[in-house]
Amino acid sequence: MRIRTLACPLCSLLISSLALANLEISVDAAPIPSIPLSELELAVFSLDANQNNSPAVTAHPKPSPQPEVARPPAERRLPVDELDQTEWLAIMIAHRFTTIEIADVFGLSPDEANQLVQNTKLNTPDLLKRVPSTGAGVPVVLPYPGGRHPRIGFLEGAVRPQRETKVSLFAPWKDGGYVVIDLPEAVWHQPDGKRELLYLAHTHVPTIWDKQQVTLNPLEWNRKVPATLQLERVLPNQVTMTSRAKRATEGLRMEFSIANHSKTDLTGLHVQMCAMLKGLVGFDEQTNDNKIFQAPFAACKDRSGNRWVILAFDHCHRAWGNPPCPCLHSDPQVPDCAAGETQVVRGWASFYEGTDIKAELKRLEKLAFEPITQSE
Repeated sequence: MRIRTLACPLCSLLISSLALANLEISVDAAPIPSIPLSELELAVFSLDANQNNSPAVTAHPKPSPQPEVARPPAERRLPVDELDQTEWLAIMIAHRFTTIEIADVFGLSPDEANQLVQNTKLNTPDLLKRVPSTGAGVPVVLPYPGGRHPRIGFLEGAVRPQRETKVSLFAPWKDGGYVVIDLPEAVWHQPDGKRELLYLAHTHVPTIWDKQQVTLNPLEWNRKVPATLQLERVLPNQVTMTSRAKRATEGLRMEFSIANHSKTDLTGLHVQMCAMLKGLVGFDEQTNDNKIFQAPFAACKDRSGNRWVILAFDHCHRAWGNPPCPCLHSDPQVPDCAAGETQVVRGWASFYEGTDIKAELKRLEKLAFEPITQSE
């Protein structure tokens, strides 16, 4: 059933429910300041960045001009209730979604989405004040809302990207945007010696479930633990995949585990971990000339050459990038997982400002793959 919370009942829920969620999924160290409503109105909801006259907040600079392509269909997620709608609306505000993009996510018409936004702006300023302000000196972690495709190109290779695998890591500098990390993008295995897709976070190459005409239910990140996102998916063959992402002091710690509760050993577990750069301002050039691949690290610099985004996973089988997307990969080879066993790989993502990227990667070798803990 479509949920249309366009009148006054939404107002009280918007404040109380977000207070309950408190958006602490994004911050566990330094406090994040809030942006006043008057500035958010233009920075978030305006379709014309030139209307923003506020000296404190500016709209993200436009990415490099790209060829016009057909807009791919969005993977719509109807909110399950008003609380769910409130939380996702706040997350979309942090991503600076337009009303059309909000409509795509919620499965509303543009008019319905615009009415929802207008009611929120007029009646619930406290909601917007609770939205995390990104670019305040520390990275911010949020689940990716979907709707807006995280790639620039090669869209035919990622139809209807699923949001439940995707984490947004916002740059610590002002108006820096965010990188979207697929945790994971794809999981390959080799049953009977033949390479097959066990899981894919969008529609492209058929998975073993597609071939059996089995549909996997959509899931959502568990956001109950502050600054931590967790997702557990049990596949039809009783293999459980668990993804965890937690904001650390300097970046993002990640874990991906496979628990084999089936009666068959899992071999050839090649996992693709992808960091998509479309939303990261200054990093969106469709080339590999601005990237370094030094396994387990994959890193990309912005146009100034002084800012970097870094991705790494242990057990790295291949570090690479796909220019059309553009994206970074640090793809781990998960150890073979016998029946009854569990295997874990760990990852890291962070930002760096400076010119000695090699020294930074050397420094990260000592801390990037530590286990996720509650204390950090």
